[in-house]
Amino acid sequence: MASQVEGGSAERGPRRLSRKRYEAELLRLQVELVTAQEWVRAQRRRVVVVFEGRDAAGKGSTIKRVTEYLNPRVARIVALPVPTERERTQWYFQRYAEHLPAGGEIVLFDRSWYNRAGVERVMGYCTPEEYRLFLRQCPVFERMLVEDGVLLRKYWFSVSDEEQERRFRSRMTDPLRQWKLSTTDLEARQRWAEFSRAKDEMFVHTDIVEAPWIVVEADIKRHARLNMIAHLLGSLPYERVGTPVITMGPRPPAAETDRPPRELFHQVPDHVATLLDGPDPDDSPDPDTKRRGRDGGKSKPHHG
Repeated sequence: MASQVEGGSAERGPRRLSRKRYEAELLRLQVELVTAQEWVRAQRRRVVVVFEGRDAAGKGSTIKRVTEYLNPRVARIVALPVPTERERTQWYFQRYAEHLPAGGEIVLFDRSWYNRAGVERVMGYCTPEEYRLFLRQCPVFERMLVEDGVLLRKYWFSVSDEEQERRFRSRMTDPLRQWKLSTTDLEARQRWAEFSRAKDEMFVHTDIVEAPWIVVEADIKRHARLNMIAHLLGSLPYERVGTPVITMGPRPPAAETDRPPRELFHQVPDHVATLLDGPDPDDSPDPDTKRRGRDGGKSKPHHG
């Protein structure tokens, strides 16, 4: 039986890219990202990429792969905390506008002004009047950005309820990722249908020609990363720019100087020396290769 997804159906058990092919293609795309970054810097362009979607849909891991080899002075991540009391009295878009890029910069929003249409709307963190005002102002705000020359890209990471549940439970027992699971996440988990309706209404009002929503199917994280990065690159009118040729001459001979003995400095203890003679630990399984779900595919996951 086919699984239920947004806008149609998909066969159970989709083919998965091998790790080797995934890593090769990811590296190729990351090389292109560096090329695009150099074009942004040389042409003084401004790029904004919005990452939205369900909790545990893989937004953060995709952002990590996008920025892995980029210059942090050119490409930066914006992940804003809960607004302060002062920020609550400002125009809603004001605290986000402060982080928009200048010429030659790329800004990736890990969650964005769309918090108002999602978590704030569903969890009651904003009033109905504030929500309706957002739906009216957001398309205007984004058209202003685009008209001013900003290259705005908006991605919605869609994950099934079944896969989200699996990832939540994995985080509960993973000491490296427990911090990603909050009480708000667990409360939102109980309101899957409400978030689906909020997302659908948000799309009705904000999926505009100047800045359309692009949906990334994210049940398979590796596929989602490659698909998103490939689309982003394909949407940017970048081209390869000339880079200055750097030459390195011979190293000058060291001058004879009296240096203080190394024993006078505070050294980092050699922790590695304690590991050299011990047994090698078993290879840990890659979390991306673990089986997705354990019910044999009998349930019907709903995407959001």
